[in-house]
Amino acid sequence: MNLTSIPAFQDNYIWVLYNDMGECLVVDPGDARPVLDTVAKFGWKPVAILLTHHHADHTGGVAELCATWPELVVYGPEETRSKGATHILAGGDKLSLLGLELDVIFTPGHTLGHICYYSSPYLFCGDTLFSGGCGRLFEGTPAQMYQSLSTLNQLPAQTLVCCAHEYTQSNINFSLSILPEDEAIVKYSKEVNELRKKRHSSLPSTLENERRINLFLRTDDAVLIEKIRDETTLQQPEQYFAWLRAKKDNF
Repeated sequence: MNLTSIPAFQDNYIWVLYNDMGECLVVDPGDARPVLDTVAKFGWKPVAILLTHHHADHTGGVAELCATWPELVVYGPEETRSKGATHILAGGDKLSLLGLELDVIFTPGHTLGHICYYSSPYLFCGDTLFSGGCGRLFEGTPAQMYQSLSTLNQLPAQTLVCCAHEYTQSNINFSLSILPEDEAIVKYSKEVNELRKKRHSSLPSTLENERRINLFLRTDDAVLIEKIRDETTLQQPEQYFAWLRAKKDNF
């Protein structure tokens, strides 16, 4: 399979997996137009849509794409039924599409029904995990998001983190505000800044990289814990995560 991303809106990415026959899977099409243009350019044939959650910037293009290709199958969690999902999924489900075996992972936090799709090496994680960050808690709790990230962090190191937004620079700037001398974060910041100067995407990242530079995956890191305890009396990784998420909300 071949992976590409289609930019949409200000900072969204619509991910596409396609095979040598041009059959493709489309992930979180918030806008139909860039998908239609890209499919026409390369002569692809969409077979299925994968939705991670119900927000409009991930689902807004579903109706138009299904009108264009009535045979499209739309997969998603229960919360996307009203957004056009025809096949409802839950954590633990498995899909077989275009020769891929996809695991459905339940990751509440950003929304209560958020799911991710994993087929080695691809992880389509919507708004749960970002490069250098994680999604805002619009519906879920810090405990839910902490557990969701912990679940994703169990995947192999070379997993490709295909998240839905180009938030990397902002996330890394936040990380530097917490740990300004962290060598891995400083190095990654320079790399990302160079990419973005050239208007290149910073994605996908790898889980191996995220374990080094993403503070939300480093709540057992001694240096980060010392920093947090300089300002708080918190004692548990889940509490460290909640503290970080609150700080990021106001960054």
